[in-house]
Amino acid sequence: MHPLTNDLSKLTDDELHSKRSDLQNRLSFAYRMGHGDMVNQLQLILGDYAMEVETRNQKMLEQAQKSGRLGGTDTPAKDITQD
Repeated sequence: MHPLTNDLSKLTDDELHSKRSDLQNRLSFAYRMGHGDMVNQLQLILGDYAMEVETRNQKMLEQAQKSGRLGGTDTPAKDITQD
């Protein structure tokens, strides 16, 4: 985790995606201006955001599987080619 990254778990999904988008715009600007050090730092911070998004996606998947909205691993997939 980058030392300048706040606790991302406290952000709403919209806030997280908005800030991530803003950081990506800043990264693009830093590339265009040739600010290599800034590019490196922004990539580290964006990595933290990506990890938070992945963590949230994993939690949503687990919740969906537990609630039965997704088939569990013991539920065989239906072969739709045989219909």
